[in-house]
Amino acid sequence: MSTSTKSSDLFVRCLEREGITHIFGVPGEENADLMISLQSSEIEFVLTRHEQGAAFMAGVHGRLTGNPGVCLGTLGPGATNLITGVADANMDRAPVIVITGQADTTRIHKESHQVMNVVDMYRPVTKWAHSIRDAGSIPEIVRKAVRLARSEKPGAVHLELPEDVASTGVNGEPLEPRTFRRPGPDDKTLDRAFELISSAKRPLIIAGNGTIRKRASKQLRRFCELTGIGVISTFMGKGCVDRDAPYCLFTIGLQQRDYTAVAVENADLIISIGYDLVEYPPRLWNSNGKTPIVHIDFLPAEIDSKYHPTVECVGDIAHSLWALAERAERGGKVSYDFAGQADIRRTMLEDFAIHADDDTSGVIRPQKALWDVRQALGPNDIVLSGVGAHKMWIGRYYQCNEPNTCVIPNGFCSMGLPLPGAIAAHLALPDRRIFAITGDGDFMMNVQEMETARRLNADITVMVWEDGGYGLISCKQDDEFGRHTDLSFGNPEWLGLAKSFGWHGQVVDQSRDLSKAIETAINHKGPSLLVVPIDYRENALLSERLGAIQCPI
Repeated sequence: MSTSTKSSDLFVRCLEREGITHIFGVPGEENADLMISLQSSEIEFVLTRHEQGAAFMAGVHGRLTGNPGVCLGTLGPGATNLITGVADANMDRAPVIVITGQADTTRIHKESHQVMNVVDMYRPVTKWAHSIRDAGSIPEIVRKAVRLARSEKPGAVHLELPEDVASTGVNGEPLEPRTFRRPGPDDKTLDRAFELISSAKRPLIIAGNGTIRKRASKQLRRFCELTGIGVISTFMGKGCVDRDAPYCLFTIGLQQRDYTAVAVENADLIISIGYDLVEYPPRLWNSNGKTPIVHIDFLPAEIDSKYHPTVECVGDIAHSLWALAERAERGGKVSYDFAGQADIRRTMLEDFAIHADDDTSGVIRPQKALWDVRQALGPNDIVLSGVGAHKMWIGRYYQCNEPNTCVIPNGFCSMGLPLPGAIAAHLALPDRRIFAITGDGDFMMNVQEMETARRLNADITVMVWEDGGYGLISCKQDDEFGRHTDLSFGNPEWLGLAKSFGWHGQVVDQSRDLSKAIETAINHKGPSLLVVPIDYRENALLSERLGAIQCPI
């Protein structure tokens, strides 16, 4: 039998029942009751230095664990500060719960200090946004919020808790979390999909964000072992198959034509799995809209003239792949022509290693930096990327053995994630080595979270690629106009910055010293900053080289 308790206590108990372990945020006076309730909770509240950092932390926590990350802010400016990170999580399919305070319900109907319609503001960037007005509904609302955040495709849910609702007494108990099995496509649809797959000569898989779920990745690997069909992943699908597997053809996602794009052009069937159009638009890989497509995803295909699937296997991805693998196992050996795909793999492997032994001075090539990072980290260690020119290099050159070991914001594509994201990754997976790679522009957007990392003694490394400007925008302007606007800026004295925040710091401008510096950074217990002056002349050189690709397979 339920007994009367304060609403904020019930709210926290509901979160505990859902398995929530961390809440990231900056509280205000409207969150006071909730914060007091958290003091006697098993949930760890992580005080951040800006709400945007808190939202990025929640998003990364959700992506890495599959359970919602939670971020918190007060009303008004606290809520607006959160929204960029929330939008980023939502479009990257990360389960997140956003909690914001609100003024007393006695004054939110009129012009009042800091009051704005936060729920309406959050509706475009969440799966559901709701203001709690009846304390007795808290168990249902929290249960619904978590279920929605986790359900395919995952995303963000916003809950507003007015201060007078939080402080009122209520009778109630948390609802027991219960899961459900996602349905799979019917046998007739699977038969038709397999008929297309088995009758093709050069089928190819494009694997997206949905394939990095643990069960989906496992079944995808089994399907590829049975069929040999090559897999190209989007930036957010990295690690869905092992980079060392012969059917791994690495990643696609650059605006330019790449070797992997040649493989797509040569395919007579594309099997898209867990693919989100926000990651890499179909017009870049199916410009004539005529390539046959088998769509395997949790939801029906988005309508796009360049993405018009022949068959849609809608439902649980892992189940669909298992069912297709069963058909492949029963159907015997199918004759495919994968010679061209093997050539692409060999070419890409040679390309990855081309600057492995660089001995440059003053600046370091992006290819060398990523080669040394990949050599230093194990298959289960985690790399986080920001947004900018460095993201494009990571997308192409940093390959993975396991799913969800490279976190790239590639839907909403907001800058500012790597540092706060690395802190969240450390808290979620303390046994992994956490390595963030960021541009100087991206890093300075949430530099204040260096203090959070030090306070938590987060065992993370942040590598900053320094070029003193917004390099990707400069590059794109040069490509289009032959010149660029002034996008340069100054940077702090890096070692002084590291020291002031209590971080270990290094600046390395000799390629031959980089590998040792990376080992020093990742072996240091606590936060470590590693700054490399980056040679972004390679941006134009890569574009020129890719633009010259002529090789039909």
